[in-house]
Amino acid sequence: MFNIVLVHPQIPPNTGNIGRLCVNLGARLHLIKPLGFDVGEKAVRRAGLDYWKELNLTVWDSLEAFLQAHPITERFHLATTKTTRPYWEANYRPGDWLLFGSETAGLPEGLLSEYSDRCITIPMGPRGRSLNLSVAVGIVAYEGVRQSGGIEDFGF
Repeated sequence: MFNIVLVHPQIPPNTGNIGRLCVNLGARLHLIKPLGFDVGEKAVRRAGLDYWKELNLTVWDSLEAFLQAHPITERFHLATTKTTRPYWEANYRPGDWLLFGSETAGLPEGLLSEYSDRCITIPMGPRGRSLNLSVAVGIVAYEGVRQSGGIEDFGF
């Protein structure tokens, strides 16, 4: 379905929730180091992530290594609070790349400025400054499912 990319995620439960989402969507999860936690087999088992073995997961040593293997194209969507383009205005297709930054820093500024035409945001009220990372991934990913007609795959 989609490639969900987390750049330098820091909070294990967020990544665990996103992993569960990926399993349910048939999406591939890409984690870009440094990570704020261990995703080794022992740590995953201790956390009770019984679905983790079903996850299509790739861990990258750096953002540079990831971008060298997957240069940014029109199939990439960079989630940020630093744009005004709502996520529903993007055109999603199966195989697209949904990039999200760390919980505290977001995506690197250089990436956002270089690819400002690929940036999307989830509008929020004036009292909020951000959403939980796993919530944000779910919102954008399911808009992608809706747009790509993948709803039938889920029995709807």
